[in-house]
Amino acid sequence: MKPGKDRHTELGLKEEDLLGMYRCMLLARFCDERQWSLNRQGKAPFVIPVSGHEGAQVGSAWAFERGKDIFCPYYRDMALVLVAGFTVYDVFLGLFGKADDPSSGGRQMPAHWGSRARNIITGSSPISTQVLHAAGLALSKKIKREDAVVGTWFGEGGTSEGDWHGAMNFAGIHALPLIFVCENNQYAISVHESKQVAGRVYKRAKGYGFPGIVGDGNNILECYKLTKEAVDRARAGEGPTLIELRTYRYYSHTSDDDDRTYRPSAEVQEWKRKDPIPRFERYLKSADVLDDSVIEELRGVTKGEVIEAAKTAEAADFPDPSTAAMRVFGDIEVV
Repeated sequence: MKPGKDRHTELGLKEEDLLGMYRCMLLARFCDERQWSLNRQGKAPFVIPVSGHEGAQVGSAWAFERGKDIFCPYYRDMALVLVAGFTVYDVFLGLFGKADDPSSGGRQMPAHWGSRARNIITGSSPISTQVLHAAGLALSKKIKREDAVVGTWFGEGGTSEGDWHGAMNFAGIHALPLIFVCENNQYAISVHESKQVAGRVYKRAKGYGFPGIVGDGNNILECYKLTKEAVDRARAGEGPTLIELRTYRYYSHTSDDDDRTYRPSAEVQEWKRKDPIPRFERYLKSADVLDDSVIEELRGVTKGEVIEAAKTAEAADFPDPSTAAMRVFGDIEVV
């Protein structure tokens, strides 16, 4: 899909939507750059990057209704949770493990997102476990006849896990209001897609009785279009959809990984030329939403906001050591 200058209006998006989407993309990119800098300074022990995935995450997440629908993200989904309601300050509270971290109060690894107030279901480190949670939540919404759709996000490596296949099968059997979004960056850590997935991810949906579609994960409007159609279908009671969004990560899998051992530099540079942020900026200019001077101004303001939020979060309090066991075990009343 090659959107024309008025493509967003055809999709039902207003200028304020475009500006909100662009802001979330910039926030995620600048947060990522800042957390890598903090990692190199020894202030952030573990980083999971998002750069390159912003189009796939913001475009797909924008199709859901905040406050009504449920988000089940995976660890790379910083841009997604910013759409869902996280603030930049929240992101850095989690990075530093501070007491006010909304995901866990400083008790979980960074990027294990969760917030009851924002309908974000916390994930865990084992791959694709959040997909099973999403299927259970979608069943609950269907039984209760609630007007809600559940979205779950994962990498292509997660589609090789039994949990993922179990959730797909269950969703197909029960026609659940569930959207499966695969952010396919072509590397399951160091394992290339060709050695990870037999065939194409989106085609696996056919075996479970529901549609599978594929799209350009660096085209934010295409990501929105495909996901909005799937969300509308689920909300109408027509069941789940699997969406494969093909994209690329620009940094290592995590700060503990060295991607130079398995990815050619030329390949990384080729994908950086497809960067979803400059691509969206070109569209915004063609649609007369922004010009170069406003883009430069917004980039400066957003980067400054990220720097200040990181400083404030770094200065925040750590959890009191005496609270280390809170929420680890429930208090059981013996009758």
